[in-house]
Amino acid sequence: MDEYTRKVLEAANQPSFNERGLLNAQIPPEADIQASLLQKPGQSFEQWMESRVARKSTRSYDWDALKFQADINPRYRRAQMRYVGTGATGVAKDGNTVPSAHFTFSTMVIPAGGIGPSHIHHDVEEIFFVMRGRMKIYCEKDGHKWEAELGERDLISVPPGVFREEHNIGDEDALMCVMLGSPKPITPVYPPDSPLAKVKR
Repeated sequence: MDEYTRKVLEAANQPSFNERGLLNAQIPPEADIQASLLQKPGQSFEQWMESRVARKSTRSYDWDALKFQADINPRYRRAQMRYVGTGATGVAKDGNTVPSAHFTFSTMVIPAGGIGPSHIHHDVEEIFFVMRGRMKIYCEKDGHKWEAELGERDLISVPPGVFREEHNIGDEDALMCVMLGSPKPITPVYPPDSPLAKVKR
């Protein structure tokens, strides 16, 4: 392993902490988060509750959220449908989601043979819940590798600091729920030998 690769992997596995836990400067103070959950002055109860609903009929799959990955390798083509926050795909804002306070929630379509390329989140756990299809999940940390096959209604929670990669091993599109344990996750990092590591966003 060359020196650059060693340093990148070492940094990826050394998250920063402060008194609030894993450090992410994008997350507002907890008092602001709690205030954002309250009914706003002048807002009726009905308006407040309606603002907390995200209906499937009012959203569509965003095939462009991760288009930069599909431009590198067509097998990386996937679509995100956002419900709570924008996730960690790099989409800065989506006014058609429930505001995210402590986590994000979306669904992801992975075409047959498709791959969610290896990446790591320094700051959050990431949950994959398979709603339809068969996925193979590969995880790696400090040279240790692990894999598992997930079917319908199977779930994995990948801790921070662990590389994860998802493969649709079925014959049809797979559908997964994806949750990240932060209202504004830090954009993931790719392995140094991945062509995605060189992409500037």
